[in-house]
Amino acid sequence: MTEGHGDDIYRYGAAVRYNFSSNILCGVDHTALMAHLASCMAAVSNYPEPVPVTLERRLADEEGVEPDCIAVTNGATEAIYLIAGAMTDMTSAVLQPAFSEYADACRLFNHRVLNCMSMDDIPRDAAVVWLCNPGNPAGHVIGKSLLTELVTSRRDTLFVIDQAYADYTLKPVMTGAEAVACGNVILLNSLTKRFSVPGLRIGYAIGQARLLDRLRQRRMPWSVNGPAIEAACFLLDHKHEYVIDARAMHEEARRLSCGLRKLGVAVEPTDCNFILCRLPHGRSGALKDWLMERYGILIRDASNFYGLTPAHFRVAVQGRHADDILINAIGQWMSLLQ
Repeated sequence: MTEGHGDDIYRYGAAVRYNFSSNILCGVDHTALMAHLASCMAAVSNYPEPVPVTLERRLADEEGVEPDCIAVTNGATEAIYLIAGAMTDMTSAVLQPAFSEYADACRLFNHRVLNCMSMDDIPRDAAVVWLCNPGNPAGHVIGKSLLTELVTSRRDTLFVIDQAYADYTLKPVMTGAEAVACGNVILLNSLTKRFSVPGLRIGYAIGQARLLDRLRQRRMPWSVNGPAIEAACFLLDHKHEYVIDARAMHEEARRLSCGLRKLGVAVEPTDCNFILCRLPHGRSGALKDWLMERYGILIRDASNFYGLTPAHFRVAVQGRHADDILINAIGQWMSLLQ
């Protein structure tokens, strides 16, 4: 699905003043990254590595695994489609609500897709289980011990665990080395989320080499472009300059949640910087349009997530001042409906 994702700022351009629709950290200073990319733009005159082995080696060092246990892709989304393609005609269980690309990729490759609303619903006969941890859109984190127990109890099932938002929670999640040791897990990670560079499309999968070999057989040559590889290496070299204060963001998410609840908005408890909300009346699509037109505020209409309703929306904290503007604006919109 290319329609209905968050951060559809491309629809509105400069009209967006406050972007609550994307879960990544906003306002990150990329001046040094831009200068670095400007200094090596001659790279666009040459083909990049057909396989991004340089970056895979760098990430392997970061994750504490062997290089053949890392596969870098054009965003984590490419990895999702490569995995689905490698498991054609299988039965896939998707823990919902979740990123729509899991199910979309599976259907593209003729999977039988089973939508599960809880861990207890995951059937024993599923060949592949897809889940996001921390979850999107609700921000819940499945306990590490519970998840490990599930994975180890189903050795014949492949678990695809999307950890794109792992840097935004204080709760422990599975490490790359632990995923490799399990043998039936592929972790998906995202430099997009870690460094707030969604336009560069840099993701990677971690798992045993025998699993990733099936992905590599389907990965197109040069799928990761030269500037993206240069940027990723620069960001890893300067990772100490990109600090994510997950504790402060989670505390602000709790404060924002409290403010929205006072308006009568139902809010899911979150372990991250983003929260899932449900309006007591009205439609989230109408609220989104009104907020953009009146305040330049962009939110995520969450009505197209499986299992959710036209009243659901998602927001990510932006800071105390902007969050208070959001609360006041939603309060105004709700008063118009009374």
